[in-house]
Amino acid sequence: MSDIETRLRRLEDRAELHDLAVRYFLASDFDDLDVIADSFSVDGTFSAGGFPGASGGAGIAEMIRQARESFGTTIHTPNYVLVDFVDDDHATGVVGAHLEIATGGTTVFGAVRYEDEYVRVDGRWKFASRNMRTVHVGPWGEVASSLTSPRPVRWPGAEPAASDYAVKA
Repeated sequence: MSDIETRLRRLEDRAELHDLAVRYFLASDFDDLDVIADSFSVDGTFSAGGFPGASGGAGIAEMIRQARESFGTTIHTPNYVLVDFVDDDHATGVVGAHLEIATGGTTVFGAVRYEDEYVRVDGRWKFASRNMRTVHVGPWGEVASSLTSPRPVRWPGAEPAASDYAVKA
């Protein structure tokens, strides 16, 4: 490939990886388990900080289906997608996002980062791994102080917990 073809391919790859992240969020919000499953490689994995995850597209889709049983409406809003290419068929990335989730009779708001590994499979980019790491989350009424607390992870019905990242209180 010429330099211009290589550069164009990288731009196309970045756009496809960005679309993969957005498509995954929309599929999560609308319970489209087939799209979620298809977003992962055959041996892909999903985890969430200290919580056990799942592997394989079908296993990940089932884990998300079970998690969503306690949720009402959700809105996943990607803020940025940062991609670093390892080679032509592998990349790593960080997707920063905000969440709005109806659960436990309240609206929960939070910020997360997905630490991703990507692999090209049959000409399409897929997640090889996703690890959702929580910056802060809590009921809407507690968001005003969540980032100033050493325990900014406040899921309804659970004890406040530390962030997956260092928080300056």
